[in-house]
Amino acid sequence: MIYPRVAVVILNWNGKKYLEQFLPFVVASNYQNLEIIVGDNCSTDDSVIYLKSNYPQIKIISNDKNYGFAEGYNRVLFTVEADYFVLLNSDVEVTPNWIAPVIKLMETDNLIAAAQPKLLSYQDKTKFEYAGAAGGFLDKYGYPFCRGRIFDTVETDAGQYNQASEIFWASGAALFIKAKCWKEVNGLDGDFFSHMEEIDLCWRLKNKGYKIMYCPDSAVYHVGGGTLAAENPFKTYLNFRNNLFMLQKNLPRSKAFPIIFIRFWLDFISLLKYVFDGQFKNALAISKAHVSFIKGLANTDLKRLNENFGYNHSGFYKGSIVWQYFIKKKKTFRDLGL
Repeated sequence: MIYPRVAVVILNWNGKKYLEQFLPFVVASNYQNLEIIVGDNCSTDDSVIYLKSNYPQIKIISNDKNYGFAEGYNRVLFTVEADYFVLLNSDVEVTPNWIAPVIKLMETDNLIAAAQPKLLSYQDKTKFEYAGAAGGFLDKYGYPFCRGRIFDTVETDAGQYNQASEIFWASGAALFIKAKCWKEVNGLDGDFFSHMEEIDLCWRLKNKGYKIMYCPDSAVYHVGGGTLAAENPFKTYLNFRNNLFMLQKNLPRSKAFPIIFIRFWLDFISLLKYVFDGQFKNALAISKAHVSFIKGLANTDLKRLNENFGYNHSGFYKGSIVWQYFIKKKKTFRDLGL
């Protein structure tokens, strides 16, 4: 095997405890042409001191403030030279041979732009992990789901998804991407701050005819929720706002606004559910997300200029995952018949 130059880049913000716990596994990776970089988003703990004291061989690139996940990575990777970038969350435990299988798969096809390994739960390593599992998919209304995880139903890994295959989006928890493809689409959209930025990135790559792949021969274990808890109102705000941004940017105009209109009503149902559950801050977060989306319409529309919207449809589910899951009670990926 030829070993292209790979840069594993961990974006850190006050994550010393994760660096202490998981960085030794990254350092133990057995890939032959590897550079490990930590991009620091202006941490206020002693992460950087810890790195300098314990890992002098690791390059540190410091941002002047916390730019969030998206713009934080953009600023760090602007200065990195490699054939492949691997965006790795600090709360991921890797295995020694986690890099080579993914690179080997990606090297087989010039159209493969990005890929992810199998993501399993750190808390229960027999189960898939929520934010990636065995590869990401997207339904017609912009709802993301995964092979191995649909909404709150997470499957046990019994080898049912052990075939390498094309997907719609690769998880940002362990995202492999060819550096030339990253540069071609100008990386992540910094306006997203965090959440769904990797789905938007993969969609833009697919709009240009590239493929996104899942590689089951590599497995990593993700803690998840290390920065924002699942029910954090700011996370709710980002997820609902960024999903609308993504739809406006990546769908043809004739489809974007009808879909967004329907999403507004579906989001309103989610808002009512939060109210009935007494989660008033999350309900308000959805309302704020819609206001922010409307205020940003003109700016988001400018980002459509370089898209051709002739995207690769693999991994796009033409039905409604909400309908299938909540009404028809289809809880697993295989139940969908895909």
